[in-house]
Amino acid sequence: MPSHSRPGAKDNDLRGAAQREHEADLRDNLVKMREQLLQLRENDIASREDIILATQKMQASLESHISKLRQANENLVIATLNTQTMADQVKEVRDQMSHMAHHDFLTGLPNRKLLEERLTQAIAHAKRHNTRLAVLFIDLDRFKIINDSLGHATGDALLQSVAQRLLGSVRESDTISRQGGDEFVALLPEVADENAVALLADKICKTVSANYLLAGQELRIGATIGISMYPEDGIDAEALIRNADVAMYHGKKTTGSNYSFFEPEMTLRAIERQRIEAELYRALAHQEFELHYQAQVELLTGRIVGVEALIRWHHPELGFLLPDAFISIAEDCGAIVPIGRWVLRQACQQTITWLNAGLAVPVIAVNISAIEFMRSNFMENVRAILLDTGLEPQHLAFEVTESVLMKNAQATMNVLQELKRMGIKIAIDDFGTGYSSLSYLQRFPVDTLKIDQSFVAGILADGADDNILINSVVGLGHSLGHRVIAEGIETPEQLKFLVDHLCLEGQGNYLSKPLVADEFSALLRTRLHTTAENPSETRDTRLQ
Repeated sequence: MPSHSRPGAKDNDLRGAAQREHEADLRDNLVKMREQLLQLRENDIASREDIILATQKMQASLESHISKLRQANENLVIATLNTQTMADQVKEVRDQMSHMAHHDFLTGLPNRKLLEERLTQAIAHAKRHNTRLAVLFIDLDRFKIINDSLGHATGDALLQSVAQRLLGSVRESDTISRQGGDEFVALLPEVADENAVALLADKICKTVSANYLLAGQELRIGATIGISMYPEDGIDAEALIRNADVAMYHGKKTTGSNYSFFEPEMTLRAIERQRIEAELYRALAHQEFELHYQAQVELLTGRIVGVEALIRWHHPELGFLLPDAFISIAEDCGAIVPIGRWVLRQACQQTITWLNAGLAVPVIAVNISAIEFMRSNFMENVRAILLDTGLEPQHLAFEVTESVLMKNAQATMNVLQELKRMGIKIAIDDFGTGYSSLSYLQRFPVDTLKIDQSFVAGILADGADDNILINSVVGLGHSLGHRVIAEGIETPEQLKFLVDHLCLEGQGNYLSKPLVADEFSALLRTRLHTTAENPSETRDTRLQ
């Protein structure tokens, strides 16, 4: 019997092959699925990284945007604050400008503009309510001397101190204003009467006149006040201020009192004063000034021991003017400085002319004003004039008043000592009227005391045998080792009295009137060496 394969085994083989093929497919699919899963995972990771990166970029952008917004907000806040600050600064500057436009920069007081506004308002109020008001124009005495001698810093400090004292002297409703320089104005609204104003003016004068301690020095000034009243002396601000100013000048130059009320006739004098002031500088340019010379005489012998140069003004309209008519005005307006230089130069040149002609002039005396004496370039000008004219200093004497010397004793001492080192002689003019301290007189390098003519004028015509004042001045001069010259000798009785009381030098119209240069030259030729033949019997030493 032939052998045959069993059917079951073949089928099993087929199923095994199919199974293996199926398993292989499954494995391939599994591999693919794993690869797909891996790819998915990789894609997921990449996607997540993209998302994270995008998120980070978005966050960074957002933070940057937020930062920019925050910075912009901060800048806006800062800009707002800066704008407010600038607005505040602008307002502050405007306020400062407004204050500066209405107040004096040195003292902080209302200036002329603000005063006029307040005065105009006060006048309107007074008119509505039928009340009165006063305007006080205040000028400081001797301030210019201190300012010129001690410097502007001290002068400014003094003005500031004066301003504070003035503020402390008036009511809160009153106004103190600085007009400029050393001038102030007080506005007093709703005053009762002139008596109340006078009391306040007197109070202000005393307050301002009290001593000041500045720059380590004790300083003293005064005040002169002019007063105008509304409505009597003016109905507007300009008129009231102007008339108070006029009254002040009247008081300073005429009455000698601390305060003066305005009177209508003062205006005419003020106009004349302004005219003189305007013409002083012209007078120099047009050679209208002239020097006259008055002999200083040895009373026992009649010998000329010196000569004083005296200025005169040949005014083209007002005629021949003596110094009293214009010197004080020249001092106020500053013209005294060029005038004083002209006088010194002319006197020195004339003295050189006399000396070159063989006319021995022992010394020529020139008056020096306080303003000249205290100027910083005073010594420089003196040296320049002496050098230009060729006059030796020992032939020159300066006459300064007692009051000038005492206003700033230390500065005065320095100038006097420098003059003495040069050889220039020093005379105190109008001695006895300034109440000098004896201790300072002993220290000042002074050569001559000139007895004021008011004392000489007081000598009785009958030759009174006693005059305590003359005796005191002569005795003081001799005790200090100074020459003593009496001024203003007008009568033989005065001459005899002075000689009897040991005042041995003098000048005055009785001895010799002031003469022009040619006349004085003739006098020198005839009388320079004249000596009285018998001094014990004759006292008539007149040179004419």
